[in-house]
Amino acid sequence: METVYDWITVLGFAGLVTLFLQRSSLENPPDTIWHYLPPAIGAALTNYFGNEGNHIVAIAVGIASIAYVILVLKPRIKA
Repeated sequence: METVYDWITVLGFAGLVTLFLQRSSLENPPDTIWHYLPPAIGAALTNYFGNEGNHIVAIAVGIASIAYVILVLKPRIKA
């Protein structure tokens, strides 16, 4: 845990795991485990590219991963 990318991707992955666990406990889960694979891979790639110094690629992959979570997984964020 040395870079900002390490912290951001771990927090994002923790949120993704929390969403998966919450939804998998439902009687009829709205999605399968495979729906969580693209953003998990996106978090890993964001961390890799960020640590390698490819900041633009890392940020682009991170934004794409967030967009996938919002558009496909559709978490309900209650304020």
